[in-house]
Amino acid sequence: MSATLATIVRPEVTKRANAFTPIVSVCWDGIARHFVRRTAIATLRGLDDRALRDIGIARSQIEAAVHGFITLPDQGRM
Repeated sequence: MSATLATIVRPEVTKRANAFTPIVSVCWDGIARHFVRRTAIATLRGLDDRALRDIGIARSQIEAAVHGFITLPDQGRM
């Protein structure tokens, strides 16, 4: 009887855990993306204006470029 009960109950518990996993994964991805963008912005702000010009962005466009709102000129050639 206990083997039958464990077989019936266990898949239900597993299904609940799997339903929760994507939510945690999405939250974790959002947190990781935030810190990656923050690091990218800090790195680009550390560059001088000539290096930014070589990349194809102005200092005022750093945050928009990191968030993907600006298409860089070389992006179309790749």
